[in-house]
Amino acid sequence: MMTIIDCIGNTPLAEIRYLNSNPNVKIYAKLEGNNPGGSVKDRAALNMIRSAMERGEIDKNTKLIEATSGNTGIALAMIASIYGIEIELVMPASSTRERTLTMEAFGAKVTLLESIEVCRDYAEEKGIQPGYFLLNQFANPDNYLAHYKTTGPEIWNDTKGGITHFVSSMGTTGSIMGNSRYLKEKNSAIQIVGCQPTEESSIPGIRRWPIEYLPRIYEPERVDRIMDVSQQDAIIASRNLARKEGVFAGMSSGGALHCALQLAEELESGLIVFIACDRGDRYLSSNLFG
Repeated sequence: MMTIIDCIGNTPLAEIRYLNSNPNVKIYAKLEGNNPGGSVKDRAALNMIRSAMERGEIDKNTKLIEATSGNTGIALAMIASIYGIEIELVMPASSTRERTLTMEAFGAKVTLLESIEVCRDYAEEKGIQPGYFLLNQFANPDNYLAHYKTTGPEIWNDTKGGITHFVSSMGTTGSIMGNSRYLKEKNSAIQIVGCQPTEESSIPGIRRWPIEYLPRIYEPERVDRIMDVSQQDAIIASRNLARKEGVFAGMSSGGALHCALQLAEELESGLIVFIACDRGDRYLSSNLFG
């Protein structure tokens, strides 16, 4: 008998046909919104909590704490509820109401502060108190190892080894670090492309980190190219993804799609896979689809 944990991963690839103008390049979206918690972060949340339990670092008496912009928090709340572990999630006050309500529905305590940087500082300070355990997705190898173990092999197998370019938005950088590790081991010629917002843009789930907050799991040599995407281009791509391809996803997915489409225009041939990070329903109270 399957549990909800067994439903994490093995998400499908969907071809982007109507937005792709280059007939010699295939573009596929990895539909991570199909995970039970609604995002790619289900993978990392499961691996971080389960691995910490296996190492004896946490148990049912531990209080977990984590800073999040949304999707990781929802995933952690879901996984913590399954294992019966108390969790506090610290999130920017600008996050959509859907995110807070979803975390609370899983039984998590939600603390709202002014920015993700402030949230990270708060979580790190509280995480050293007795009884608390900071998962710290920004520095935790179990974050990227989730993708090395699962996402990368799925992409490789589902494209029958034909992938030439992997495109991912960069937040904690867990997705791009784990997939880069796996895919480069299979074929070092595969190009790993990261997406980050332009200087003036704010895109949920994608960050252009100040140097002092750069995730410690990030290794720049594992990314072949970084492409900038504006907030407006990410919004347009998210709307087009829903209206023309039937894929309902958030703004970070739109950002990755925008970069994948730009990349396709440059290539003579190829097979691009980008991560469609989550579902669009957690952005309905924002102006993303308005």
